[in-house]
Amino acid sequence: MDHSAHTGHGVRQGHGASPGHGVGGASWRTAAQATLHCLTGCAIGEILGMVIGTALGLHNGATVVLSILLAFVFGYALTMRGVLRAGLDVRAAVKVALAADTVSILVMELIDNTVMVTVPGAMDAGLGDVLFWLALAGSLLLAFALTVPVNKWMIGRGRGHAVVHAYHEH
Repeated sequence: MDHSAHTGHGVRQGHGASPGHGVGGASWRTAAQATLHCLTGCAIGEILGMVIGTALGLHNGATVVLSILLAFVFGYALTMRGVLRAGLDVRAAVKVALAADTVSILVMELIDNTVMVTVPGAMDAGLGDVLFWLALAGSLLLAFALTVPVNKWMIGRGRGHAVVHAYHEH
C-alpha cells in the first residue's frame, strides 16, 4: 500500500484537518488508514525479522533487534516509495519518512515486541508452531489498536502521517 491511496482524507498541506473531523482535528478513519499503512511496513519487517531470527536460532534479543530494524526499514521504505513518486528527491523523501513514521513505528514496535517477549514460549516456538504465529498476529493487532489514537492525535496537529498528505494533494 502506498500513500497515494490516502489522498483526500481531510488532512491538507500537513497542517491539520478539514472541518468536521471532531476533537483532535483528524478523523478516526484517517488515523486508522495511516496506522494501517504504517502497520504494513512494520509487519513486513517484524515478521521477516522474527522468521529469520527463529530460523537461524538467534538469541531472543538478537531476533527482537533484527525485527525492529527491519520494521523501520520497511516502514520508511513504503513511505518513501509514495513520496518519491510524488516528485521528492531522495533526501527530502527520507526527511518526510522520518517525520511521518518514526513515532508510529516506535509505538508499534514497543507494543508488538513486548507481546512477543511476554507470551510464554512465543519467542522459543518454531516457525511451524501455531503459538508463534498466533502471538505474532495478536501482537500486531494490539499494536495497531493502540497506535491509532497516537496517530489521530499527531495527524490532528499536522504531524506524523499528516506531513505525507501535502505531497499527494498537488
